[in-house]
Amino acid sequence: MTLLKIGCCGFPRGMKHYFTKFRVVEVQKTFYQLPTVETVEKWRSVAPMGFEFTVKAWQGVTHPTISLTYKRFRGKLRGEPGNYGFFQQTDEVLTAWRMTEKICSTLKAKYVLFQCPASFKPTDEHLENITGFFKKVK
Repeated sequence: MTLLKIGCCGFPRGMKHYFTKFRVVEVQKTFYQLPTVETVEKWRSVAPMGFEFTVKAWQGVTHPTISLTYKRFRGKLRGEPGNYGFFQQTDEVLTAWRMTEKICSTLKAKYVLFQCPASFKPTDEHLENITGFFKKVK
């Protein structure tokens, strides 16, 4: 079993070239804007046998909508904007996770990266949120 795997965040010179150099990639695109299932099905189908995708969870799970990262979001948020981010125990966050989970499943991703904003401090509320979130989604 390989303990160390080296790859990049995204495909800096295109997928075809990337596949000749690396065996794993972090899909960052999923953080800003979840791609369609059809898009990730295509990625999976063109990847060589044994290639690994890791996925960065959609910002709806980790970042409140006041975060500047939402400037790159080109969709319509469902529900209450204040209910997104910080692993809150809300339908919005759980839906954001389920959407991320669908992408992970399609890509056969074994790992998900949860990037938290600097404002996600280890407060009692945040610790309660993150603990509750991972209990619900495991």
